[in-house]
Amino acid sequence: MASSLNKIMLIGNLGKDGETRFTATGSSVTSFSLATTYSFKNKDGNWVNETTWHNVMAWNASDYIKEKLKKGKKIYAEGRLSKRDYVDKDGIKRYMTEVVAEKIIPLDAAGQGEGGGEYESTREMLPEQNLDQDLSVADSDLPF
Repeated sequence: MASSLNKIMLIGNLGKDGETRFTATGSSVTSFSLATTYSFKNKDGNWVNETTWHNVMAWNASDYIKEKLKKGKKIYAEGRLSKRDYVDKDGIKRYMTEVVAEKIIPLDAAGQGEGGGEYESTREMLPEQNLDQDLSVADSDLPF
């Protein structure tokens, strides 16, 4: 049996407060954007910052995110990359890559002083994937 690994670890700042939606069975999924910055010297010797925006989603973490994480806060997010497609309201097929968070830790000193804590998902808390936009992947979409 072949093994594989799908793990991503990010440290960055929240671009917006989390937005929560609920599945038909009552599970919550909270989405937010996370900005990471890579700094390097260009050919002229000047420092350049390159920001990458990541779409992050966390299952059954709405209370934690609402209480602990606000726009601009620095966090550590760990999880896996997930790719999905959907048809938008105009009938155009769209593709999205996002981080499915399995652990979130606030890194700002203020966040840690307010009780700190962290969000960590469990297998029981992973998605049923019955949102307004279908998050499931058909077997025919798998590359193997």
